[in-house]
Amino acid sequence: MMRGGTVPELRVARWVDGEGNPTEPQTFAQRSGLFKVVFCFQAWCQGCHSMGFPTLKKLVEAFRGDDRVSFLAIQTVFEGLHENTWEAMLKNQQEYGLGIPFGHDTAEEGEFPRTMVDFSTGGTPWFLLIDQRDRLLFGNFHLDTDKAIAFIRGTLGEPEA
Repeated sequence: MMRGGTVPELRVARWVDGEGNPTEPQTFAQRSGLFKVVFCFQAWCQGCHSMGFPTLKKLVEAFRGDDRVSFLAIQTVFEGLHENTWEAMLKNQQEYGLGIPFGHDTAEEGEFPRTMVDFSTGGTPWFLLIDQRDRLLFGNFHLDTDKAIAFIRGTLGEPEA
């Protein structure tokens, strides 16, 4: 997936809403015209817990109540199938209390989940920033939280703080 290119639709079948209740598959079409932040993680990923989730939490808090920004977290299971389970994903959602939908994208042993294939992610933690016209603006392990907040505000047409 090249930066600036139009993103494909999400192909993750299993989701829970912000409160942990099973829900229909989440899509970018449902978020048309919104800035989208997608966080890819695995339950057993130390970097996800030490850096990824804290970054996501700051982003969610910075834009809480702003209906122009949509957040999704997806457990992209490409290893540790017996540890990175649906139940582990639910535990992570509850532990961090972000109030955003979480998806579970798993693949067969030796395969990669659809999200990783479709967005050329390099593992976890991984952030995707997608603009209101469904163009990929950023995809990487490392996201500077303050710069990301300022960038998203700028993309929304707000002056930087």
